[in-house]
Amino acid sequence: MKLKLEALQKNPYMVFLLSFAAIIFAGTILLSLPFASQDGKSVGFINALFTATSATCVTGLVVVNTAVHWTLFGKIVIIVLIQIGGLGVMSMTAIIAFFLGKRISLKTRVLMMEERGADEIQGVVRLTKHILIYTFAVELIGAIILSFVFIRDYGLLTGIGFSIFHSISSFCNAGFDLLGNSAVNYVDNPIINFAICVLIVVGGLGFYVFWDIYESKSFKRLTLHTKFALIISAILIIGGAVLIYVVEHDNLGTMANLSLSGKIQASIFQSISPRTAGWNSVLIENLRMPTVALMVALMFIGGTSASTAGGIKTTTLAVLLSSIYNLVKGKRDIEAFGKRIMPDTAIKAAIISWIGVMLVTVVTFVLSITEADSGYSYLDLLFETVSAFATVGLTRGITPELSDFGKILLAFVMYMGRVGPLTIAFAFMKNHRYIGNYTYPEGKIIIG
Repeated sequence: MKLKLEALQKNPYMVFLLSFAAIIFAGTILLSLPFASQDGKSVGFINALFTATSATCVTGLVVVNTAVHWTLFGKIVIIVLIQIGGLGVMSMTAIIAFFLGKRISLKTRVLMMEERGADEIQGVVRLTKHILIYTFAVELIGAIILSFVFIRDYGLLTGIGFSIFHSISSFCNAGFDLLGNSAVNYVDNPIINFAICVLIVVGGLGFYVFWDIYESKSFKRLTLHTKFALIISAILIIGGAVLIYVVEHDNLGTMANLSLSGKIQASIFQSISPRTAGWNSVLIENLRMPTVALMVALMFIGGTSASTAGGIKTTTLAVLLSSIYNLVKGKRDIEAFGKRIMPDTAIKAAIISWIGVMLVTVVTFVLSITEADSGYSYLDLLFETVSAFATVGLTRGITPELSDFGKILLAFVMYMGRVGPLTIAFAFMKNHRYIGNYTYPEGKIIIG
């Protein structure tokens, strides 16, 4: 037993996986308690597990209405799980250590390095402090802006509570809300739209991007990571908003009855939200099929690496596109903005994308069998699966009606999407950093 524990401590990936699992399990126990539900009855283990997983993995898919079903205790548990999931388990451990005045151990620093995606352990504690200050500052500003509307509509105490909850949920790119129907009632409210959209984008870009912008002061001096993140995000947001407006502006079920300003706000909102946030200002089940297909693509891509967002990430897409472009141009190296992208980075991007496609395809196929009697279309099941994998939280309204097996399967997909397929693979490899001192002869393969 002692040897197993020592081996576990030497595997930061496994510790990371188990830490997330432990938080989910604790949340499941708390949410399954009778006094967590308004009716005084336990929501049941599976529904509690699904909700705890969705909150910890900052997804937002729900099996019960968050605003109506949970008591104040249940809602507090959910928002704490969202904050832990958004910041990361090791970051929350660091917060406790900071407040207690304790020194961060070397093992915890290694775990923080892996969680943050840092290249070296030096300075990881200082980096984590900056991230925590950045996170809480942005969430506070967001809550203040939201309070101008929520205090007016719900009173002082409830309005403050709503502002804090929704600011954290938006920044962490979770789709949980206490309004009952997401942002539908505020579809043309510029304050709510602006605050939530900015929080989603800021959280989805991540601390590293904004720190790089602050340090560099000019686009040319930005790192390749930041350039890719900003360019791809801008293209997806603007392009998505234009396409959604074109398809939905005359749809009676979504935007037809809105003013021009309301249509523009709704289009931008629904273009940003699929970047793993899970909010909606129009009814998702009423969207036309082209918009649904577009949102599936936006959800699958997701936000930026080292942020609160999920999906395969914008930087992964940028590397793939750069690889294709350089291959077509006949270049030996993968180049972008005067920088060379390492081959292992391109391979990692391809593997992440391939695993994502395969996971979504297989899970959707399984759901089409287990939920065959429900009458859901394949696109509806695909939408729900991608939403779970990319930790988005948008739904076509079918999640509460899924079978117990379907809920457990989507909970597992949310977990995989949050911790990352490669992290799971590394956790079970004995020594993923081993490099042999030999090279095999080249093998020729015909491609294409």
